[in-house]
Amino acid sequence: MTTIESAPAITPQFDNDALGRKLAIICSKGSLDMAYPGLVMANAALGEGIETHLFFTFWGFEMINKRTMNDLKFTPLGNPATHLPQGLGGLPWMTSMATAKLKKSIADVGVPEIPEFLELIVASGGHLWACRMSADMNHLTKADLYDDVEDIISAADFIEKTAGAQLLFI
Repeated sequence: MTTIESAPAITPQFDNDALGRKLAIICSKGSLDMAYPGLVMANAALGEGIETHLFFTFWGFEMINKRTMNDLKFTPLGNPATHLPQGLGGLPWMTSMATAKLKKSIADVGVPEIPEFLELIVASGGHLWACRMSADMNHLTKADLYDDVEDIISAADFIEKTAGAQLLFI
């Protein structure tokens, strides 16, 4: 009978040394409920000393567009996590009510609104980048974007800037 030797287990090393770590977050959604996950993760990473880059593309552009960033909405339509009958989500006033409720819940736990959160991220050393293709599709220039967006760059440029980074696509 032959015995099979198993390979030694590979155990990840979780230490407190964030030196050299990078996090790249691609923000692709523009609804209120989908704006916060990327911002919260960026803030947490910066708090741990991790170099952090956010790339805003497609509907994520709503988060950095001066015209829309203060007016992101939340709709319960098609979202089973709201635990509402789906028929209610389509009522004309439901998005306004759901948005107001979510904004209050966010404020109640001390989380800043989108512009203030972006300001906090930049003040902590985070980098904000806008997607060239999305800017072109929407006929937007750097002047249309949140002032602390460093530049409008291509996806290839973002990949180059964040080489070796952990990647989150939200």
